[in-house]
Amino acid sequence: MAIPIFILLILWIYILVIDAIPEHITLFQGENIKFPTLLGMHINQKEDEQMVAVSSNQGDAVTKKVGVAKLELNLLDTICLKKVNVDILPRTKVIPVGSVAGAKLYTSGVLVVGMSEIQGEDNKIYKPYEKTQIEEGDTIISVNEKQITTTDELIEQVNHSNGKNVKLQYIHKDETLECNITPIKTGVAEYKLGLWVRDSAAGVGTVTFYEPNTGEFAALGHGILDIDTEQLINISSGEFVTTDILEIDKGEKGNPGRIQGTLENQKSIGKITKNTNFGIYGKVEDLSSLQLNKSSQMDVALRSEISLGKAEILASLENGKIEKYEIEIEKIFKENNYDNKSMKIKVTDNRLIEKTGGIIQGMSGCPIIQNGKFIGAVTHVLVNQPLEGYAVFGDIMIEQLYKSSS
Repeated sequence: MAIPIFILLILWIYILVIDAIPEHITLFQGENIKFPTLLGMHINQKEDEQMVAVSSNQGDAVTKKVGVAKLELNLLDTICLKKVNVDILPRTKVIPVGSVAGAKLYTSGVLVVGMSEIQGEDNKIYKPYEKTQIEEGDTIISVNEKQITTTDELIEQVNHSNGKNVKLQYIHKDETLECNITPIKTGVAEYKLGLWVRDSAAGVGTVTFYEPNTGEFAALGHGILDIDTEQLINISSGEFVTTDILEIDKGEKGNPGRIQGTLENQKSIGKITKNTNFGIYGKVEDLSSLQLNKSSQMDVALRSEISLGKAEILASLENGKIEKYEIEIEKIFKENNYDNKSMKIKVTDNRLIEKTGGIIQGMSGCPIIQNGKFIGAVTHVLVNQPLEGYAVFGDIMIEQLYKSSS
């Protein structure tokens, strides 16, 4: 009886060790990785053998090159027990910003945001799209093999059809598809497809940081979604501009507040190159517009360096003025690499509570600093608890930054 129990105990220990190793690790170049291993367990590297240097005892490794290293925990060098992806980031210093700005995005093609019936010139009701596979959230990129970038170009091509079949090329869930559709002539001598489309979007948020070596910025901590489809907008270009704050609407339970600002007659900060689930990124062209404090350049912290407790955010609630406010980090989700809810945070600064009621729309992107390092950015508010919300890890934003500039 003792032998089976002993074997089960050994198996249980091996299972615990395997489970303790995360499937995803983020480190800076040159940092050490130490894996817990037992007899017969080894760490092996797949693909690029130069990404990580695994030591002879098979439990330690050193990150060598920037990129993604694919490691395997093997038993007796033959049985794969676990696969581990290691994101290796360049050591980075940033200047946290905290100023409110506006984003103008222009889509790649035109985004389908709705569908409607059409009354033809014969007073009959038609649905030209009915036999196609086009859905809300799809992006039309060409009509009869002519590239489309704006709603006006789509309207022009449809009217030129004179009611003949047109071939649409569109993107559906990252797949490029085609369909034929017959425009319907209306009583005002126009031809229509019954599709509501949009080619641009705009919003207000906060600039998170400026990276001096690349001249790039990050903002928002989350992507800009289409208001109708609630999908991430696939952009062809974009512009980041200064914003005049017009009013602060305080948040309250069940009704999130917001920063109201204008994008009219503003200065251009730079070009937006990427709209991601973890923020928007681009190249700064007018450095003076960011109100930078160059002496505040600091290291980016890895998620493993973040601790529960006090931290501070930078936020702009008055034109030309950026201030620090205290917050509390309540929870850290170190294994979360899939969305921008990396940390749960709570506003504790009475000055900020008095001005905003907590976290409000427009504060997305406010940089978070702890122990003199940049650790992340505000992303969400809990609608029924406006003092609380979520933030994204700084290492995720740095990873996105370098992806956007590659």
